[in-house]
Amino acid sequence: MEMVNIKINGEAISVPSNYTILQAARQAGIDIPTLCYLKGINEIGACRMCLVEVKGAKGLVTACVYPVNEGMEVLTNTERVRSARKTVLELTLSNHEKKCLTCPRNQNCELQRLSDELGVTDIPFEGETIQREIDASSPSIVRDNNKCILCRRCVSVCKKVQTVGVIDAKERGFITQIGCTFDKPLNDTDCVMCGQCIIACPVGALYEKDSTKDVWAALADESKHVVVQTAPAVRVALGEEFGMPIGSRVTGKMVTALRKLGFDKVFDTNFAADLTIMEEGTELLGRIKDGGKFPMITSCSPGWVKFCEHNFPDLLENLSTAKSPHEMYGAIIKSYYAEKAGIDPKDIYVVSVMPCTAKKFESEREELAGTGYPDVDAVLTTRELAKMIKEARIDFTKLADTGFDHPFGEEASGAGVIFGATGGVMEAALRTVSEVLTGKSFDEIEYNAVRGTEGIKEATVTIGDLDVKVAVASGLGNARALLEKVQKGEADYHFIEIMACPGGCVTGGGQPIQPAKVRAEIDLKAERAKAIYDEDRSLKVRKSHENPYIKQLYAEYLGEPCGHKSHKLLHTHYTARPRLK
Repeated sequence: MEMVNIKINGEAISVPSNYTILQAARQAGIDIPTLCYLKGINEIGACRMCLVEVKGAKGLVTACVYPVNEGMEVLTNTERVRSARKTVLELTLSNHEKKCLTCPRNQNCELQRLSDELGVTDIPFEGETIQREIDASSPSIVRDNNKCILCRRCVSVCKKVQTVGVIDAKERGFITQIGCTFDKPLNDTDCVMCGQCIIACPVGALYEKDSTKDVWAALADESKHVVVQTAPAVRVALGEEFGMPIGSRVTGKMVTALRKLGFDKVFDTNFAADLTIMEEGTELLGRIKDGGKFPMITSCSPGWVKFCEHNFPDLLENLSTAKSPHEMYGAIIKSYYAEKAGIDPKDIYVVSVMPCTAKKFESEREELAGTGYPDVDAVLTTRELAKMIKEARIDFTKLADTGFDHPFGEEASGAGVIFGATGGVMEAALRTVSEVLTGKSFDEIEYNAVRGTEGIKEATVTIGDLDVKVAVASGLGNARALLEKVQKGEADYHFIEIMACPGGCVTGGGQPIQPAKVRAEIDLKAERAKAIYDEDRSLKVRKSHENPYIKQLYAEYLGEPCGHKSHKLLHTHYTARPRLK
């Protein structure tokens, strides 16, 4: 890479010639404020917060898009620069709804933080404001344009990363707003509820539909037996809400906190991930042996499933019919567990703590009611669980570790844990399918070919005499690219794993929100996934089919994977949806 020599605030540095001033400054440890900038996603210079002086330039320039060149001299902290940034910020605040104390992003708002850092103590440009109607039509996402600062980060992630594109800037000038085609509510569009727009938003213009009130009410209802289950990705992110380092594993503290909140039982969704592998793996084996529909595609990401229903209805037969793990667990809790515990299923209230906003939508799907009751009654995001813990005045970081309750003991396998990272479902399936197909037990069970944070991964895995062609995609833009190759006959696979969110569930739309500056410096996908794999290695059982409580469940209740009873409780169907953009 060709290098150029520049000076920033008098400091001589050498940087790659394709850098912007912002990249160069950050390499030199010099902080330039940003609002609209989101590394690799939204680099448009719209907010003007990153203004700097360049000697020889006529005016101030935006550092996030201005390229470096040989001999350039940049000043980032002059009176002129500071005054311009402050004025820009004051103008941004002039028509922003300033109900900070009741905003879901209070104390985690990039606009609020900049106002403090840049010394905004008054807003001299108070003028006309437009009152926008809050869009709460979606079961997962709330849009409040009264708080929107038109940074377009949500638009970029929806268009460029997810290729869903249901929101965009509308109108011009002062009346510009972010909205949907023909002013449709979000629920009347192709939105897949993934929530990537929420974690991209720097303010409180987007947030998840609140379920905490329903859960508090259930906990207070003495007629309800309230159980909670937690997804694998939650335990490697929840700690961030309490100031712990990114990638901290807080499994034991999380379980203790849930008990203190008053849940009657605290279950581990990892067990249901093992159950998913038994059903999905058996389905794959059946297709291999009987010449079934290929490629078989995973179905545990509800954002991906809805995306497929809208965009690839011709591939719905390729989806595994297995429900997602938390829905499977809900069905088992309201059937087998209810019988064992002697509780009427109507009195059991199942709460899922998920890294995902699309799970809220999924829990409302009518077809996910294997017992005649909804499999899951309420879904909390990781953020919502943190909110409840804080509201209960629980000092999370000082909690002791405790273990999960379980209908069948306290055991889930490492294969269930790795569901939280992209490639994890594929690897978990391969650990089981390889041994069932060959009749052999393998010590080497880590399939590194499907690991990593790349958007698309392809591999051929040799199992006995069979070469199994697999692919993994995370992020719906990558899924679209991969499936278009399949449709055109340019790619041939037996099995495909797709997760709606880039990096998988670890960066789901319900996970803790990190500011753009942190996201630019730390790979959240990699740090959280590392913790996932560390937990896998720490467990005694690392293969789903070796989980003794899975064996017990089939022996006592389900019979066999993909059998009559398991099909009724643990499988589902999908519906082609019209394009609504």
